[in-house]
Amino acid sequence: MKRLALLTSGGDAPGMNAAIRAIVLASHYFDVQPLGYRHGFNGLLEQEYRHLDTEDVYNIIQRGGTILKSARCQPFTTQEGAQLAARNLNEAKVDGLIIIGGDGSFRGAEHLSRYWQGNIIGLPGTIDNDINGTDATIGYYTAIDTALESIDKVRDTADAFERIFLIEVMGRHAGFIGLSAGVCSGAEQVLLPELYPDGLPDPQELADHIRRAQKIRGKCSYIMVMSENIWPGGATDLANELQTRTGIECRPVILGHVQRGGSPVSLDRMLASKLGAYAVEAMIAGKSGIMIGERNQQLVEVPLQQSWNKSKLLDPYLVKIQRQVFDLVKNGNNY
Repeated sequence: MKRLALLTSGGDAPGMNAAIRAIVLASHYFDVQPLGYRHGFNGLLEQEYRHLDTEDVYNIIQRGGTILKSARCQPFTTQEGAQLAARNLNEAKVDGLIIIGGDGSFRGAEHLSRYWQGNIIGLPGTIDNDINGTDATIGYYTAIDTALESIDKVRDTADAFERIFLIEVMGRHAGFIGLSAGVCSGAEQVLLPELYPDGLPDPQELADHIRRAQKIRGKCSYIMVMSENIWPGGATDLANELQTRTGIECRPVILGHVQRGGSPVSLDRMLASKLGAYAVEAMIAGKSGIMIGERNQQLVEVPLQQSWNKSKLLDPYLVKIQRQVFDLVKNGNNY
């Protein structure tokens, strides 16, 4: 292994720079030359890369985003695109490629492997935490903290005006951020896709629960955390529906892409540093077609296909205790 390349693909996530730093430092430690491709798979097609020295990653561990930039790349998904990428990698004399991204990026990695003989390793970088085979993905912990900080502030104003607030968090089609943020913020209710596999939440049941809470406590704030895509029209549409059914002012708050930004928290920096350094060691050892993850504080090597061909489950105990919060009010108890 003389030269390896790396890129960041898909949605950015806090901690990607920490992973880049770890890869570059480990590469130089083992006397391997790292190249950084810019703008995801687009960089492979445009042969847009730069040599990365240790000074290039100085003071980036605390920065959000990615110094290599990121993007989605439809032309790469074709046979011609993958073949061009393979030719460019060979022309650059790259022996192995590390891809930091989510399941779409890993599918792209497998697509490339059909046309390129070099080693390919993936690192799970997505705030959604929906990658199977690893307890957490790079960026997930920071996204929780970002959502939690916003919800805590909303709770203050919700208490002041005794309003209902619907907080819409990201997660694509997974409820990891919503569940964690809901539990940590003391939300009265969470709406997650995993909890409604056969359809939508019943708006009348939601409205009845809100009225029940206010009957028990008197006028009070009520926080509902919901995952994006759980309701047609999102938080705005559901807030209007609940306001009509309850007669209580209901405000939507859509956190959006703010959850992707900001300085990564310590857990994301540590996870990214461990995964990045280990990826280089695995690459030198000749490993390929795997994702590097962490389970029970142990680094693991997961076949790329296993990262997306099985749904990752929510923490069942967190689901249980959040449901208990809902049931306390439903059964007429204050807390």
